[in-house]
Amino acid sequence: MASAIAMGLGAFAATVVTRVALQMVRRGAVDAFIKGGFKGTMDRSEAMAILGLRDPLTVSKLKEAHHRLMLANHPDKNGSSYVAGKINEAKEVLDKTVRK
Repeated sequence: MASAIAMGLGAFAATVVTRVALQMVRRGAVDAFIKGGFKGTMDRSEAMAILGLRDPLTVSKLKEAHHRLMLANHPDKNGSSYVAGKINEAKEVLDKTVRK
């Protein structure tokens, strides 16, 4: 009896996940993800995408986004040193363009 209930719940969960995925594809939400790897030389648009920022860019937005991402990805906290380096590189690129 319990296994029949578990199988029914599993089938229901699979149906819900499939429905949500199809809705995302119809809305174009899948295209919101950036395809491919990093560029050879980071430009402003890639830096904005890495930090999850949009225009208009301010110093406080840049500082807060960098701080939030570094807390989550710092190598001393078992984060990736590669990702932390890319976050720092993105901040350096945007530091040059933001008005202070």
